[in-house]
Amino acid sequence: MTHLSIQNKVCGLTMLFFSILCFGQASSERINSDSLSLELETITKRDHINGIGVAIVDEKGTIYEKGFGLADKGLKVPYTSESIQNIASISKTFLGLALLKAQEMGKLHLDDPINKYLPFTVKNPYHSEVPITIRQLSTHTSSIQDSKYYDQKSYVLKESLNDGQLAKTKRPENFNPPEAYTSMGEFLQKCLDPEGEWYTKKGFLKAPPGAKFEYSNVGATLAAYVLELATGQDYGQFSKKHILEPLHMSSSGWSFDEINMEKHTVMYENIDQALPYYKLITYPDGGLITSVHDLALYLTELIKGYSGNGTILSPQSYQELFKQQLSDSHFDERNPDNDYNDEYNMGVFMGFSAIGNIGHSGGDPGVTTLMFFNAESKAGQLIFVNTGLDEDGFQEFVDIWLKLETYRKKL
Repeated sequence: MTHLSIQNKVCGLTMLFFSILCFGQASSERINSDSLSLELETITKRDHINGIGVAIVDEKGTIYEKGFGLADKGLKVPYTSESIQNIASISKTFLGLALLKAQEMGKLHLDDPINKYLPFTVKNPYHSEVPITIRQLSTHTSSIQDSKYYDQKSYVLKESLNDGQLAKTKRPENFNPPEAYTSMGEFLQKCLDPEGEWYTKKGFLKAPPGAKFEYSNVGATLAAYVLELATGQDYGQFSKKHILEPLHMSSSGWSFDEINMEKHTVMYENIDQALPYYKLITYPDGGLITSVHDLALYLTELIKGYSGNGTILSPQSYQELFKQQLSDSHFDERNPDNDYNDEYNMGVFMGFSAIGNIGHSGGDPGVTTLMFFNAESKAGQLIFVNTGLDEDGFQEFVDIWLKLETYRKKL
């Protein structure tokens, strides 16, 4: 998941989601696309989520994609597979591919210490003699953790809101005004440099780098910043050139300037309350704006890469991307029974459940996303929603996911 307040809210739902999924059973009757659509429409008619997009893919391509509900409730604009929104922490998987592409180009190596590239020094204050590496950032074992300042400062409004807009939308307390936007490097310096304005020792574990898994959004953003310094290229442009464009993800981008805002869904705090458009200073950790259609192309590429047939990276780089790098010693507790727990093990910003599902989840204001494929069947599925989930909405979300799973397991 992406940010602290959202993570605390969504993680409880996520753990419930995982526990429900453990009991999901595939039907013995094969369902065609028409019958799948009818069954999904029946679920979405509960109307606890405004807009929903789903897809099923395998290594040959997209098998099914469809949108349900509304992208804009006020204007009655339908949510389709071409509707776009940010996808929260699924964005981190693109960072994994980008780092490995930079390694192929000879610009960096995953085992390099990050201070080889940074203009300021980042060290764990409890273990200042132990260097932090790019690989540790990519597996969430760097000992960097998200402090309160990360959650408070990273969300920024797309534009200032007038009184009329404020009456129609809800502005969360941790949404900052547009003028608060700063560069990724400046943000990280304020958080991680001992001389930085928001620096605190609470931004680090007491365990040394490499010892413990601690999911870190600021650590992911730092990895993107290291990539920028190593390659001399903006992260958004680097990933666009080497990932989005080769995969023909033409509706996708890292900023509002790169996408067609007419396709962008409204985000909703709940079924009735719209949110203002927002962006992330730390956009590599959760700010990719894309559609179900485009992300399905990406998921197909991941499956191809896992099978040794990818086009974005070399076979050796894909092996590195999907190499499980953690052990029991990295966790204080570890649940092997969750079907879609993306934190059971890690590749290079790639999550693994204990039973062979590979991918990532995401959560941000008005956003919940899931993207996974199964290592054995080489088929996967994904879902976007544009509405914060209450208990009823969460159950609707789960039932949609399980219906997709039922169909996928028959491929």
